[in-house]
Amino acid sequence: MRECNYGDLNGHPISLIAAQRAQHIDEPFPGGQSYCQVVTATRAFLHDLATGWDSSRILVIAHSANRWALDHLLTGTPLEELLQAPPTWRPGRHCTLSADWPASVR
Repeated sequence: MRECNYGDLNGHPISLIAAQRAQHIDEPFPGGQSYCQVVTATRAFLHDLATGWDSSRILVIAHSANRWALDHLLTGTPLEELLQAPPTWRPGRHCTLSADWPASVR
């Protein structure tokens, strides 16, 4: 999955981007995307998986913004909470997505 487009901040230190995360939940980064736009793209991805790949095992390789979007959509954790205190990285993660997955969070 493609990372959030940080626009003018692409390639800048993560500390600079991290300091601005909360400001870009709904408002896109200058020349880029908002985290809500990443959630929308991830929701569409999950919908495609649920309807077209039911009973399949899928490997998803993603970046941090996509992981936060997945956590938000699959667990209901508020996006604001995930961006303020990102969970520590851990290898591997297993999720089950049913064909009737309701893509209705946020």
